[in-house]
Amino acid sequence: MSALTEIQTIKDINGKPAFVVLPYDVYLRRFAGEEALIPHEVVSATVDGATPMKAWREHLRLTQSQIAKRLKITQAAYAQMEGAAHPRKTTLERVARAMRISPEQLDF
Repeated sequence: MSALTEIQTIKDINGKPAFVVLPYDVYLRRFAGEEALIPHEVVSATVDGATPMKAWREHLRLTQSQIAKRLKITQAAYAQMEGAAHPRKTTLERVARAMRISPEQLDF
């Protein structure tokens, strides 16, 4: 298990921990529980015609090249994946891992 070094603790006036701040992708991966959360912006983008992969990528502020690099494929190959109406389960799993979200969050 890796240490969560991105977490910040905010203390109250007495110096006791009051809040914890962590990156959203860490929250989704570690603390979302059984239900895979999908942000409103992602859902809205898919309603407007984007594929779930494109909507998530843009929500996470990633480029096609960045995802392609994580997948060890070309940007053009990733663009084809992202544009597919019904990607394979293995594709969803690979891309979800590259985006650091769950496959269920890509399959809606």
